[in-house]
Amino acid sequence: MVGLKGILGFDYGIVQAPLGPDISGPELVAAVANAGGIGLLRCPDWECPDYLRELIRKTKTLTDKPFGIGVVLAFPHDLNIKAILEEKVAVLQLYWGDCSQELVDLAHRACVKVVPQVGNVEEARKAVDVGVDAIIVQGYEAGGHVIGKDGLFSLLPRVVDVVGERDIPVIAAGGIVDARGYVAALSLGAQGVCLGTRFVATHESYAHPIYKRMLTEYEKTEYTDIFGRARWPGAPQRVLETPFFDDWRSLPADENEVNQPIIGRSTIHGVEKEIRRFSGTVPNMTTTGDLESMAMYAGQSVGLIKEILPAGDVVKNLVEEAQLLILQKFSNAS
Repeated sequence: MVGLKGILGFDYGIVQAPLGPDISGPELVAAVANAGGIGLLRCPDWECPDYLRELIRKTKTLTDKPFGIGVVLAFPHDLNIKAILEEKVAVLQLYWGDCSQELVDLAHRACVKVVPQVGNVEEARKAVDVGVDAIIVQGYEAGGHVIGKDGLFSLLPRVVDVVGERDIPVIAAGGIVDARGYVAALSLGAQGVCLGTRFVATHESYAHPIYKRMLTEYEKTEYTDIFGRARWPGAPQRVLETPFFDDWRSLPADENEVNQPIIGRSTIHGVEKEIRRFSGTVPNMTTTGDLESMAMYAGQSVGLIKEILPAGDVVKNLVEEAQLLILQKFSNAS
């Protein structure tokens, strides 16, 4: 069969995105790691280094393979990152903030690889200059919070050109759910792919069953900013086009979640939270209340997801079907 190269010391260049607020927990990350992929925990959006150590150590009881953790730099993070580096996870994934030379050097001294996610060429250039270990390129098609405005297949080759001959793998993210997207990304110069929505719809994800089911039933998404305007300003998102969203898609710009009614409750990273309408908190396994009025993040290719699968099967299918596709469609091309 065709050999698909691994990256960053992992068997395969398949990354499970850090799914907030706690959807990619130890069970999902370990399942991806055990299948040879790169599983990423999601760091809480508040300082809680002791809890974070427990989260990492719990994951280590479920796998002896390397894994990583994603940190959103828009939220308090200094103590969390210190704990992450002391626990020596394999990968520190960074998003929505300054991937500084100081932070990269700090991680490298702890033998932790640094992988920022970028949404434009300028961010990619800065990441290359500070010596990151890989770059995730997020296209506008992606679900959840979207950092850029460019489509993946126009942005990806430009970032590949910026990296040039340097040993910095480029990982494609946004609207990839199957082997066709994987092979297409490889053809544009990526060495790996990062999937979010596809891994939400797995048995091991911590998403609520109703959220998972909706990912297999809905086909349309929308780029919007109606969720979480107060908590995370200037962070647009892509969501399922649910009846709730259709009713509220034109929410006036001066309104946000602060004065909205409480529509549910969740325990998130061990902390009980009230969920207000438009808060942008997706439902996890503990969530109660009006779930269908909550945010349901999803990428544009959600219509290709027809069933909830074990996470290991998602990795295995991507690898095997990509190998087959390359052999059948491209090996004999003249």
